Amino acid sequence: MAAVAAGWAVAIYFLWRTNVPNGLKAVDEHDLFTTAELDRAEDYERFLRWEFLLSQVALVVAIAAYARWGVRFIRESAAGRIGTGMLLAMLGLAIIWLVELPFGLAEHWWQRRHGISKVPYGEWIFQNWFALGGQFLFICLAILIVMGLAGPLRDWWWIPGAFVFAGLSLLFVFIAPYLIPGQKPLHDPQLVAQARTYERELGLPAIPVREQDVLSETTAPNAEAVGLGTSRRVILWNTITDRRFSLAEQKVVVAHELTHHARDHLWKGVAWYALFALPGAFVIAMVTRRRGGMRAPEAVPLSLLVLVVLSLLALPLENAITRRLEKEADWGALELTRDPSSAKGLFEGFTTTAYADPDPPVWDYLLLENHPTIVQRVGLVDLWGSKGRPGL
Repeated sequence: MAAVAAGWAVAIYFLWRTNVPNGLKAVDEHDLFTTAELDRAEDYERFLRWEFLLSQVALVVAIAAYARWGVRFIRESAAGRIGTGMLLAMLGLAIIWLVELPFGLAEHWWQRRHGISKVPYGEWIFQNWFALGGQFLFICLAILIVMGLAGPLRDWWWIPGAFVFAGLSLLFVFIAPYLIPGQKPLHDPQLVAQARTYERELGLPAIPVREQDVLSETTAPNAEAVGLGTSRRVILWNTITDRRFSLAEQKVVVAHELTHHARDHLWKGVAWYALFALPGAFVIAMVTRRRGGMRAPEAVPLSLLVLVVLSLLALPLENAITRRLEKEADWGALELTRDPSSAKGLFEGFTTTAYADPDPPVWDYLLLENHPTIVQRVGLVDLWGSKGRPGL
């Protein structure tokens, strides 16, 4: 056990390392934005923060009640041990969906009111319902794996189970680029040529850069690095490639996303998941022993409660990890573009176009922010300039 703990600690040490210097220059949000811009961003984010808190309280209460009384539904099932477990899991997922639906509608209403979302309510509900079908398939697969392993292995299922789920995570990251709709080749030849230059500097092979058409759905700017190996690509929403952001700012985005690939951030994401899947599965195995362990369908409602609570407790850590990777990608973009003024303009644009609070409260930062704040990102630009780089 000591050797396992030591190996786990060493893995965390190497995964946590980045090439970004320590320290940030302090930046005052009032030096970046007008009072009206700050008030608008704060007003927009305040609603979303309260919506998140209330939705999580409602979720925990509902799943706690299901964990307490959900076993009563077993009396109505003749589907066998694993089949009953699947049915209980799907029922629990349906309860989660019903609890979260009014909060999701409230968030959607708020986004439409501020011009962030353009999706009609009926279409939003349909998309939400369609996504539930995919979640049903995943939960059925998860229960099949866990209860299948728990049959012969009993309380020791969590060891191979954690590795199986890590493998599924790897598979999902690989196929994710093929599941994203509305992709087309990037239309700007200058941006494509610049991407090829960045790839050569980073030692990367040619990685497809795609544009995703989301203008009929949202005005929020976004981009992402997705895929592993032969499935790798960079996807820019066309809310990034429209006229709100200059070509120089778009180059910063491309450099940022290519740095994710060059620094193996998607591989690291899978590795982080694998590291925490093991203790997470162990906790579920230990807590559900009071219901006969995961080989018994009676344990399924309780396992959902444990999973929800663990997910909430893990949020600050997950966000800290992703913020660190995003910070390294920002640094890589500065090293590639050597254009701090465009990087600063891009980051400030996230507040002026999408109402991102540039300096949110600490609790919001811990629970909700998976990117550095705007003031932190601008501070990183200043730090890069202070290291002797030209441009500032």
